[in-house]
Formats: sequence, structure tokens, C-alpha cells
Amino acid sequence: MDYLQQQHLMISVEKSGPDRLVKQTFPLRFGKYSEIRTPDYEFCFNLNGEIKSIRGLKPDWPHPAEQFKRTAGNDWVYYTVGDKSGADGIISWMGEYYLPCLPYSSNPVWEINYFSNPVVMNAMGQWSQLFGTLYMANEKGLYPHARDLIERILVNDDQALYKKSKQLNEIIGRRVSVLPPDTRHVDYDVIPLTIADGCLYHCKFCCVKSDQVFQRRSQDSIRGQVASLKNYFSSDIINYHGLFLGNHDALAAGPELICFAAQEAYDVFGFRSRKDQKPFLFLFGSVDSLLKSKQSFFEQLNRLPFYTYINIGFESVDKTTLAAIGKPVTVENVKKAFAKMLQINAVYDRIEVSGNFVAGDSLSLDHDDSLADLLKNADVAGQQKGAIYLSPLKNSPKKRELLTRFYKIKEESRLPVFIYLIQRL
Repeated sequence: MDYLQQQHLMISVEKSGPDRLVKQTFPLRFGKYSEIRTPDYEFCFNLNGEIKSIRGLKPDWPHPAEQFKRTAGNDWVYYTVGDKSGADGIISWMGEYYLPCLPYSSNPVWEINYFSNPVVMNAMGQWSQLFGTLYMANEKGLYPHARDLIERILVNDDQALYKKSKQLNEIIGRRVSVLPPDTRHVDYDVIPLTIADGCLYHCKFCCVKSDQVFQRRSQDSIRGQVASLKNYFSSDIINYHGLFLGNHDALAAGPELICFAAQEAYDVFGFRSRKDQKPFLFLFGSVDSLLKSKQSFFEQLNRLPFYTYINIGFESVDKTTLAAIGKPVTVENVKKAFAKMLQINAVYDRIEVSGNFVAGDSLSLDHDDSLADLLKNADVAGQQKGAIYLSPLKNSPKKRELLTRFYKIKEESRLPVFIYLIQRL
């Protein structure tokens, strides 16, 4: 690791963070990366030389743990610790020590207007200034020990990063419009692999799913994506520990395709266990695809070299609410699928099924009551496995006031309960 101090820059060509993903109150850098520090800012880059995060170092920066992070989809997300800490703060309703502030319309219950803070927004200008400084340094032959790093950074200017994000969408077919909430366990850093397009339901409340008819991809399509994705993520692929099988109901693609895609990606991407932590596999499922999945499939899935999270859209156990949001399932099937979720979580040590329910101030009063009753009477056999996520409806005008009802449901639930933000890749 080389530290060079010239023109007030401190360059670390290669740094190594923890190999195993852990949750910390302060942002840790996992895996291998590069870092450049000025007196005022810290800039981190992945192994391809792409900017990944910016954090302020001066006392006027809002909080030492706050930062900007750039996603694989080229969004800059601001991570805040919020304006409230403690047992009823961010860790309580997100399950993490931070709140991602998204630069696009979503469904947050707690809005942080970081755009209005000139200290925060100046970080973007400082990135442009650093890029210019590195360009001049490269022209003059400065920082010889960091020359390779600087050259990698310079080919990844803002325009190149934008084009690369479009290339990712072309490889998998379209942009990932929403990630499963469980991807928070890998800080939303996943390699996306599309095994099916479209959705079974097309619920009218949903703002992220396509209008495509559900259709499985072929094994040839999956092989082609895997080969292209390996080339796309290039040197930085070693830092990834999560695979997302898309898109909106991959569980409905069936056992053969799911297991084929997971094993193909595992072999080609070079996934591996890190200490005692297996790589993570994430996918969405529906009430019907869960009910149709047989025990033999879960036994096969449990033998894969992954720890698998399956996220199911239950939405409600109230008939009036299901009708209002246009969810074409019955209360009876929702309850059957919920019971199956509990049974799977109790039996399989490498599979964890989580569930989503909607939240909003315009829903039937019976929605909250029936959900609270379902969760406080859940037969969890003493284990806290399989989180429940409450997703605020985007058209709910009083989102922050939903927290009072959230805490009431959370306190009585026998399962962990968190808020689900609509975050894309």
C-alpha cells in the first residue's frame, strides 16, 4: 500500500477492508479498493477505478458516518444517520444504522433534504475538481507509483460511467426497478441476473413492475448474461458477495431454472464463502409461486452454495385492502403462504423467506388490525428469522405519521419488522 503526499493528496493505491460483511455504526469498506484523500474529502474507488463513495472530513460535514455512495446503476445515494437515534430511530425501522436518501421518487417515511445543504452538495463539485487535478497530475507524470490507478480513474469520467450503467441494463434486458429489501444485508451491492421477465399479477398499486406478460428466460440467455456480466464487473467482481435473480417473480421461473442460474453464476463469478459467511442469493416471489413451490425444490435450494433470501409480496390479510390495491389473491391464500413462509424458515438453515405488506393512511382500518393480529400470533418456534417489511404507498401524504402505527405493529410482532424503501439498482 503506497501513500503519496503531493499537492495535498494522499493516495492509497490498494486498501483491504474486512472480507466478511458485518453491520457497523460507521461505514466500513469491504474487500479491496483504492482511496484518495484531500484535506477535506475522502474518495473511494473500486478495482476498476470507478468512483464509489465520497465522505466529508471537515467538522462542518453533517456526521462522520454520512457519505455519498454511487451504485452500479450510476445513482448517487446519500447515506444519513438521520435526525433521531436510539431504540426508536433509524436502526429500529430500517434494520441498519443509516438511511439511504434516494435521488429519485420513492416511498420514504423520513425525508432528509440533503440537496439544501451546501456542505453536502459541494462534495459533487469536489469530485469534479479532483478529477481535473488527477488529469493534470497524469499529464505531468506526478505520482508515479499511483499511475495505473490514476489512469483507471481517468477513463471512468461521468460520461463513461453513465454509458456503462446503460450497458448493464442492456445485458440483463432492462433496469432493475426495485431490489428485494433483504439486499440491505449486502448494502444493495448485488450482481443482477434476469431469469424471468414480467409479473404474474400487475397489481394497480405497484409503481415499479413492468406490464410484460410473465415469461421465463432460456438457459442460453442466462449463460450469455453471466458471461457478459463477468466482463462488465471485471476486476471488481471479487468484491461482490450477492446475486439477485430477477426480475419481479423469479420464484415463478421454477426450480430447474433458478438452481441452474444460481450454480452457473457461482461457478463463473468465482463466488466463495468468506470465513463462515456464504454468498447471498436474493429473489422475489409471489403468493402463488410460493404456494406452488414443492418441498423438493427447497431441499435442492438449501444445498446450493448460497444463503438464500426469498421476498414475498403478501401486501395484506384484509379483503377490502386487497381489492383496493388490485391484488388478485385471496386472504386465505395469503395466510397459507404466510404459514408456509414460517415453515420454510423453521426447517431450512440456508433459506430465509421474508414478506412485504403495504402501509398507508388511506387503507382500511382492518388492514392494520389484521396484520398486527397475524404477526403477534405467528408461530415462529422461538426463532427470529424471516423479517416483515412494511412498504409505504407512494401516494400516502402523511408518510412520517405512519411510524406511530409501524411501532405499534413492531412491538407486538413475533417477527422482526422494518420499513421497505423502493430502491433500484
